[in-house]
Amino acid sequence: MKKLLKHLGVIALTAVIFLSVSVFASAEAEKTDVTVLFTHDLHSHFLPASDENGDFYGGYARLMTVISQQKEKYPDAVLVDGGDFSMGSLFQTAYSTSALELRMMGAMGYDVTTFGNHEFDYLPQGLVSMLNAAKSSGEYVPQIVDANYLPDITSTLIDPAVYMQALRDYGVADYTILERGGVYYAIFGITGFDSDDCAPNSGMTLADPIETAQKTVTAAVGECIALYNQEPVVICLSHSGTENGEGEDYELAKAVDGIDLIVSAHTHTTLTEPIIVNNTVIASAGEYGKNLGVVNLELSVDGTTVLTGYELIPVNDSIAEDREIAALVEKCKADVEKNYLSKYNMTFDKVLVNNSYKFDTVDEVYATQHESTLCNIFSDAYKWAAENTLGETVDMAVTAAGVIRESLPIGDVTVSDVFNAASLGVGTEGELVCVYLTGEELKSVLEIDASVQPLMRSAQLFPAGVEYSFNTNRMLFNKVDYAMLRRADGTLEEIDDSKLYKVVTGMYCGGMLGSVKETSFGLISIIPKDKDGNAIDMSKLSKYVIRDNNGNPLKEWYAISSYLENMGGEMDSRYAQTDGRKVVYSSLSPVKLLKGANKFTYILLAAIAIVVLIVVSIIHLIIKVKNKKQNKK
Repeated sequence: MKKLLKHLGVIALTAVIFLSVSVFASAEAEKTDVTVLFTHDLHSHFLPASDENGDFYGGYARLMTVISQQKEKYPDAVLVDGGDFSMGSLFQTAYSTSALELRMMGAMGYDVTTFGNHEFDYLPQGLVSMLNAAKSSGEYVPQIVDANYLPDITSTLIDPAVYMQALRDYGVADYTILERGGVYYAIFGITGFDSDDCAPNSGMTLADPIETAQKTVTAAVGECIALYNQEPVVICLSHSGTENGEGEDYELAKAVDGIDLIVSAHTHTTLTEPIIVNNTVIASAGEYGKNLGVVNLELSVDGTTVLTGYELIPVNDSIAEDREIAALVEKCKADVEKNYLSKYNMTFDKVLVNNSYKFDTVDEVYATQHESTLCNIFSDAYKWAAENTLGETVDMAVTAAGVIRESLPIGDVTVSDVFNAASLGVGTEGELVCVYLTGEELKSVLEIDASVQPLMRSAQLFPAGVEYSFNTNRMLFNKVDYAMLRRADGTLEEIDDSKLYKVVTGMYCGGMLGSVKETSFGLISIIPKDKDGNAIDMSKLSKYVIRDNNGNPLKEWYAISSYLENMGGEMDSRYAQTDGRKVVYSSLSPVKLLKGANKFTYILLAAIAIVVLIVVSIIHLIIKVKNKKQNKK
């Protein structure tokens, strides 16, 4: 009997262990590992680029090698991109005709991407032509998703029906559902408010990102369950961005339920650790293909996910190039050299000058109010090239921090390096315009630099042809306390408030100057004029593009390239340090605060005096009432 009970006990214990293992195995089977590979803000950076130290990063052939390595490790990984895949290198010049960016992404195996604001830089017709070229190539190209950005039916930039047809023909959708290794993914795109603001000529209209995202998540998840009886991994490709751990994508994640992963683009953010809010992982890998982002999630049968891994893999010169992609890049280079650069007698790799000096990074250009040797080169080049083309003296040339895309490297500086640094343009490759401003408006331009930069870092200005100083502690729009014209021979000249002065800048910056009155709520006014002093219709600013004798427009990148090439092989030593054209200082000295005070300072002083008078009157009244009460006692 005891032996029987002993045997039964062993059997029972074995059964319990077997059942426990089965339950555990079943629970484990209900969880699946998924991997998402991602990039964003590639900006046509097919080739490796060098930083201000001469170190190389990125390049699609190296990026492809890293992608392939990760796909060997995770065969069922999906590959997505957060937008701004175009505009930023010489390859963008074939954007409308050859759609090189989308075709290259297709060759690299990207599954899905979305629109960034720079996809609209060649205007609506440029985007339509690009989509049609990509479709007609017959090559595989990635799916494009964007749920809240559609053609504006009131737009006069393009026939909305033509716009919509091109989007339909390509297959642009709110979201897409794809399957990998038995796992379904619902992937949708969102455009943010700032991204929309940065594309004023997109011909699109923006629906509220948060409201649209929640509706899209509900619709995509519902469709996936209805068709496949499975909860999907929900990925949002958001061209909205995060900065300092906050921003539009943080608010999106906080407000919208059901998003597992947000690939956060637009702000060129690098998140070495992801942000997690409302069970949503927010990931950013930095711009220009510097890193490949890898997100590992564990998916439960109920559709919930848990982050199990996050990595940014650097793409640098330690990575071998993928031969097939490298060969495709060379074919694209040949296309651009034949159809674009040959007009300028230039090639991608033509060395313009050897540079011995370390220039600001783009982040350093943005970071503080200061004079920059890098930006001095740009504005000096605009002035030099415009004077050579026009055969006339230019009083001031100016560039803005917001149009500086990269620095210039130490060592050989090529045409490609310059274009990467000065690639921004609207419908063009950054054409230079010549307008006229009064002396008073010229001073207002300098005041914008002094007063607006703390509120809008991209609005910091870098001029040539003037020297000035400003005190950061002075009243807003009255910070500049000294300004003079600086002529080519170094002599200084007073600025006559009523005189017209010739000013050269890029189309982007020119448009910004024309909107100063509106954006400053009428506090300051700058009205670009023609040589006769007549106000320019800013919608027709292109009429004032500088052209050579053959009618060819003067491009920003070409002005800089020609200026550097004219140095005779070595970077001019004047750019080893700043030359004092912009002096920024802080002082609380009454003399420094009140020197050259204008209406804004006087208004502030008057307001302070009124407040002081009111406070003194109230105190006097209180004392008077108190004395009366004491006298009654």
